[in-house]
Amino acid sequence: MPEDIHPDKIPLAELTLGMYVTSVFDRNNKEIKSEGYISTPKGLEQLNNAKIKFVTVAPEKQKHVDTIDRVFPDIEVIKPNSSAKQKPTSYKITLYDEINKANDLYDSSKALQAKILDKIQQGKSIKIDEVETTTDSIVDSIFRNQDALSCLSRLQTKGSYLLEHSLNVAILMAIFSKQLGFDKRVIQEVTLGAFLHDIGKVLLPKEILNKPEQLNDKEYKIWKSHVALGIKVLEDSPSISHIAARMIKEHHERLDGSGFPSGLQKQEISIFGRMMAIVDTYDSMTCDRPYRKSVHPVTAFKALVTQSPLLFDEELVEKFIQCIGVYPVGTLVKLNSGKLGLISKLNPNRPLRPFVKVFYNTRLSQAIPIQEINLSESKYKDQIDCCIKPEEFNINLLGFFKAAFLN
Repeated sequence: MPEDIHPDKIPLAELTLGMYVTSVFDRNNKEIKSEGYISTPKGLEQLNNAKIKFVTVAPEKQKHVDTIDRVFPDIEVIKPNSSAKQKPTSYKITLYDEINKANDLYDSSKALQAKILDKIQQGKSIKIDEVETTTDSIVDSIFRNQDALSCLSRLQTKGSYLLEHSLNVAILMAIFSKQLGFDKRVIQEVTLGAFLHDIGKVLLPKEILNKPEQLNDKEYKIWKSHVALGIKVLEDSPSISHIAARMIKEHHERLDGSGFPSGLQKQEISIFGRMMAIVDTYDSMTCDRPYRKSVHPVTAFKALVTQSPLLFDEELVEKFIQCIGVYPVGTLVKLNSGKLGLISKLNPNRPLRPFVKVFYNTRLSQAIPIQEINLSESKYKDQIDCCIKPEEFNINLLGFFKAAFLN
């Protein structure tokens, strides 16, 4: 049966908990009537094991399947859901075992991104399989210990925004989609789409891309064309997955229809497009731009919450914040004792009291022996006073990071 007869037909990969399925399509594309809510990950797994490729859903029947605390604008006081069992995040290996591999992977991924952008500028096609090898390695690292790449993504290098932004968004999307329980194959496709989402920007005039102040209306119209340019570049790469291609098309769409290029609204935007809108905006706000200084993660979270549900999917915003933490790994903070430190590990049970690796005392204006402290332990009466930027204390954060984490 032609797909356009089913306006609510979606790939199985886009089916999420809470959706109401009205029919499924088997491996021969034969429609089978089968109604009911997808309420557990096991239900998704059963459909996947049955080789179901597409399903039709009833968007008006979609419902939340779990209860999570509302993330209000005063995000500093959010608490984990008391009705759910909170389990510490467990990884296959420690942060310290993964960090060196992750550092090499981060550098090689940036080099690949530079190579891709250079090829596009020269009008050459890109090799998707080469990109997939790198993005699959990113996913593997996330599965081993996501804190390693998460920490590296917080250490921005001024002057290379286009390279680092796409890589950081890929890392965050891999972590986010893993947290939401997607199959690893889907996470790999999501990470690929995030890695390539801004490739069209390299074809924009440099005076627009690097303009140190806000764009005027004419320049903004040209800037918006980067989505169409990116899609056109990938026309020579038919092997790219449906999920990745759709993410590139939808990362600037907004729920109220004010986005571009198609002005899609609400459920017209795939879940991956809605996730990308959140992650892309978050990373843009927390990175220095030619026309705007970065903001702290907490400030970015507040902005996302404030703009939900008008522009962003509020449930996904809440889950994203819970996923990467109120104070993400790699965030530089000042404790009320005057010590400076880097968030080194999240504490799911007590999100406002993570692990912090301290290294400097602002009251003494001197370095102190590097020590990791768990703010949730009673013997540590320290609390996070505020997030800070390295330049506020003339700190070489990258140098400290290498001394504290890298062998």
